[in-house]
Amino acid sequence: MNPTTPRRTFVKQLGVLTASALAVPTIIPGSALGKNGFVAPSDRINLAFIGAGNQAGNDARGFLDDPRVQITTICDINKESSGYWNGKVAGREFIMKMVDDFYSEKHGKKFKSTKGVLDFREVLEAKNVDAVEVVTPDHWHAIPVLMAAANKKDIYCQKPLTLTVSEGRAMADAVKKYGIVFQTGSQQRSGKEFRRVCELVRNGRIGKLQTVICGLPGGTPDFGKTGHLTETVPVPKDFDYDTWLGPAPEAPYSPSRTHVNYRWNLDYSGGMVTDWGGHHPDIAQWGLGMDHTGPVKIQNPSSVWSDHPVWNTATEFYFECIYENGVKLIVTNEAEQGVTFIGSEGKAWVTRGKYKVTPEKLDDTVISPGEINLYKSDNHYRNFIDCVISREETVAPCEVGHRSITISHLGNIAMMLNRDLEWDPVAERFPNNFAANQFLHRQMREPWGALYRKYLV
Repeated sequence: MNPTTPRRTFVKQLGVLTASALAVPTIIPGSALGKNGFVAPSDRINLAFIGAGNQAGNDARGFLDDPRVQITTICDINKESSGYWNGKVAGREFIMKMVDDFYSEKHGKKFKSTKGVLDFREVLEAKNVDAVEVVTPDHWHAIPVLMAAANKKDIYCQKPLTLTVSEGRAMADAVKKYGIVFQTGSQQRSGKEFRRVCELVRNGRIGKLQTVICGLPGGTPDFGKTGHLTETVPVPKDFDYDTWLGPAPEAPYSPSRTHVNYRWNLDYSGGMVTDWGGHHPDIAQWGLGMDHTGPVKIQNPSSVWSDHPVWNTATEFYFECIYENGVKLIVTNEAEQGVTFIGSEGKAWVTRGKYKVTPEKLDDTVISPGEINLYKSDNHYRNFIDCVISREETVAPCEVGHRSITISHLGNIAMMLNRDLEWDPVAERFPNNFAANQFLHRQMREPWGALYRKYLV
């Protein structure tokens, strides 16, 4: 690397060489990274985290193992507190310490790697940040993603990708316009068992596909151990609650509303329907070959909704998605967890770490090079970095993530209205249905609404 060449230019130059040699992104061998796999600091990808909750900790560990990455910035409006997964502690200072401790142990001396930031806009305007992970609550995905794309930052964004359908369309359009490498955190696409089953289905091993069943968890589990803390209380000293609400409606503070339990309130998320909707329905779309489209009808919605003082998402749910080719996709909490593909000659069920094909002999078949060979990724984090370097598309790009989570949004809308709905996957509208179309976007609280509109493309 020429000392005068900016890191991002170097990465793109390297990508030209990589892309010319490889048909699809693969993990770069250590020999290409220098002696013993060492990557010079000037060549590493500087990665910033926007969000420092429990998932940020999980993802940071995934990126720390990659020598091509340097985590340099942790941004969150909460300094540090409990209320995250299983009631444990997380927050800006907590994740910063975790990252610094990793690098200190790696280098054998005290190592200060990360900068703590409260305002995500500072991160997105920083010239020395190459890529960002947006790992905030769902209602806070769209604005940072639009701004990151406009500032030419590559993006890893956690699932569920958006709060609404229109936000997903805006994000996908911005990523496309600015040529951004984007990875949706639907990591099951990097699982060999999911790829295997989807290849069997796509290549007709179970015959003509008829029905797909996505079994998701139900309920509103008290992940943060704060479900009983529903009364309005003073906001903690080191927590900027007003910014945490951001574009969502103003609401009194209670511990049950924030951190990991935010997902049980429709102002910030969509309950289990969207929380797991970024996983199993995503695999259903992959197996269906419908990554860039969607169903044409949502029917037979049925649901039970939480009666908690703060939480209001569906605890029990069922809806059917009908595709133009006649295949029916069922999403429910009443089925075995995982994805079941049912065809005219057999069926295949898959969940994390295992799968089963019936009849068993179907699993003995080999997918030949001339058949449909799906994108192979064995590590979701490395796949993102591979593509930042190669400038190739990731295994879970923005358009795909948007189309997958749209399934869950459509189901929630049908269940809230308690009616069947026609859907146009090209226009991404409900034909001649004013009431349903009102749910495609949420009114954003100012000044965040203006900021969102500023970055629409």
